[in-house]
Amino acid sequence: MVEPLTDGPKTPVYFNFATDVVDRWAQERPEALALWCVESDTKRQHQLSFKQVSTLSRQAANLFQAVGVRRGDRVLLMLPRVPQWWIAVLGLTRLGAVPVPATSQLTARETDHRLISAHVKTVISDPENAGKFAGFSGGRLQVGGSAAGWSDFDAGIRQASPDFSAEPTRSDEPGILYFTSATTGHPKMVLHTHASYGLGHRLTGQCWLDLHPSDVHWNLSDLGWGKAAWSSFFGPWQMGACVFALDYRSKFNPVLALQTLAQYPITTWCAPPTALRLVVREDLDNYRFTHLRHCVTAGEPLNPEVMTRWKAATGLTLYEAYGQTETVVLIGNFRSIGDPVRPGSMGKSAPGFHLALLDDHLAEVPHGTEGEIAIRVKPRRPLGLFQEYWLDPQETARQFSGDWYLTGDRAVRDAQGYFWFVGRKDDVIKCSGYRIGPFEVESTLLEHPAVLEAAIVGKPDEVRGQIVKAFVVLRSSVKASLTLARELQAHCRRVAAPYKYPREIEFVDELPKTVSGKIRRVDLRRQGSSSASSPSGSRCST
Repeated sequence: MVEPLTDGPKTPVYFNFATDVVDRWAQERPEALALWCVESDTKRQHQLSFKQVSTLSRQAANLFQAVGVRRGDRVLLMLPRVPQWWIAVLGLTRLGAVPVPATSQLTARETDHRLISAHVKTVISDPENAGKFAGFSGGRLQVGGSAAGWSDFDAGIRQASPDFSAEPTRSDEPGILYFTSATTGHPKMVLHTHASYGLGHRLTGQCWLDLHPSDVHWNLSDLGWGKAAWSSFFGPWQMGACVFALDYRSKFNPVLALQTLAQYPITTWCAPPTALRLVVREDLDNYRFTHLRHCVTAGEPLNPEVMTRWKAATGLTLYEAYGQTETVVLIGNFRSIGDPVRPGSMGKSAPGFHLALLDDHLAEVPHGTEGEIAIRVKPRRPLGLFQEYWLDPQETARQFSGDWYLTGDRAVRDAQGYFWFVGRKDDVIKCSGYRIGPFEVESTLLEHPAVLEAAIVGKPDEVRGQIVKAFVVLRSSVKASLTLARELQAHCRRVAAPYKYPREIEFVDELPKTVSGKIRRVDLRRQGSSSASSPSGSRCST
């Protein structure tokens, strides 16, 4: 039975997600479905109960121990959405080793950076990604094969004993290590303890995902970034829900996503705004989602028009939330709490967190004034916040200032407590004395029927300091032209304040993004500062 949550989870001295959460569900509901993986091409299904997941993770822990993995060792996982990923992460957690999830989209160079930076002891991957570890001298376990130099993960699991015991892990011991999907520079290593994610994500599972043991939850996220921990692992299993996964290896296909929602008994769905923008362009009248009851989104701000289109077609509200790789859910539209959703707003503070908007001097700003989102960490550090940027005390010190952890994100809070996202601290545009958030201009552009995606950056200007520049991806049926660029500018002047309109528009085939789907504005700023147009784009300026 899941107890009501009113002020955030409490932190025990010892905690381990495998033993304290999954094993508990294995005892209380042994035959309940815990994991449901579907191969998109063959439609082959893999279903595992909580009892099976618990047993397999014990075998995995024994396998890891047999190949030399010890408590505290970092183990990098680069796998597609296959059941072995969940079993491996759970087995490492049970052992007290530290999983380091990585997306298969990484290049060999990016993989090497992670292996070296995190002092990785062992890697777990598949034949498709094996070449990225050519120079790695540590342990290697391969899922779906046993190439030269690799041990067979699947055979090792089958041969391992289901009996495993270890000393309890303390709540404050290293639990999982993520590399941030940085929009500037190299990714930072975000270290979470066993409790900060494993227990802290009960907030995510209960308050935002609104999960119950009867739910089947599908999260679109790649397993290599923090959103998978939120919505594909800790959050759902804290609540005893079944995790659904569709294993597809190609670019996101909105039609396949809609077909999956219609075909399987998925009750709750988590999709990033980048995917939802494509989904709502499809003919939603062709689909019926008879089991779907709750939909959430996060990762970047959701444009209100996307929410409107989705609700008009399905009758379902999209519940937006905000957090970081460094945190659990911080701000959200929480169905379980009952506050009405205000389209365009991130929602209200999550239970257990004292949030504030601060100015440059760490003073709280009044309602209606823009400030940096900060979490109070003194006198009590809230559960759900990361431990540190591992091996980077200077960066850690920069983000923890006075009594606060500074997120680097800016927002406005209204008198009713709703937060409205403005942008990353470095992304806010200062034009002729005005402060302009990229998101509000992007939302305006997306309301135009010709626009599929848009990104806004500030471009240096001798007179104004910066001007607003737009990078626009058009729908496939629309051709770029000077006339269209001027039409988009006129549209922005009509819909939003005139000073916000993009004085320069560049049409591009696609936007540069991090592996987690966030727009890399640092690349666009660099491109936008150049006097030459991009090879794939055309430009109009006024």
